[in-house]
Parts: sequence; structure tokens; C-alpha cells
Amino acid sequence: MVVTFDDIEKYLEDVKRAINAGRYRVEMNNKRQDNQNLFFNYVINEEQRKQILLSLTPMDFSEIRHNDHKGYEHELLYVFGKDVNLLRRFGSGAEKVSLYIKFNKLESRFVIVISFHKQKYPLHYQFK
Repeated sequence: MVVTFDDIEKYLEDVKRAINAGRYRVEMNNKRQDNQNLFFNYVINEEQRKQILLSLTPMDFSEIRHNDHKGYEHELLYVFGKDVNLLRRFGSGAEKVSLYIKFNKLESRFVIVISFHKQKYPLHYQFK
């Protein structure tokens, strides 16, 4: 799928509008253990998480994937990466953490942050 810088800029504008309006959630269910682990291993509150999401730019964009869950194949998931400094919960000091962030922006203008965790593999960035 071919995507332009302007396409991603527009997508992020919509996402940020939803986040600022409180129309979003970060998945923290049992199927999202990696998301839970980020908050277990680092001191990060809801406001910090929100600010990280709002700081995303097209330069942080990696790829678009089709949702692979049965019945939702029509949905497009946008993947971003972001390097942030987070305070370790155990041990001392901060650590630079490369985050993996995956969104599903629904037609209802609600955003689901499916993934918000430490990257397992390096991402390829489209515009860097």
C-alpha cells in the first residue's frame, strides 16, 4: 500500500483530535501482556502515555497492516515507533525505550491503541 507523508499527517490529525476529545482507549486486556508489561516495568502514568501519543509525527510512521482477526480484515492498522525516556520502576534511573505503537482508527472517530509497548524488533520508518 502506497502512503504519502501528507496521508499520515492527516491520519495523525484525526487520531490526535480523538485523543484530545477522550475518544480513545489503550488495550490492557489479557491478550495484550506486552502493553501491561510496559507499565509494570516503567513508571508511566496516563497523562504521560497521552503526551507520547500526541507527540507522534509522520516521521515516526512505519507501516499499515490489515487487521488479521476474522471479521475485521477490512480494518487498517497503523504502526508507529517512538523513542522515549522512561523511569525504570525497578532499579535506578531512566532508560531510552523504543516503543511500538499500533492504532485502529474506527469510522466512529474512536481510536483503539492496540499496541503500546517496547519494540521487539527494530522498525523500518517510511519517512526517515
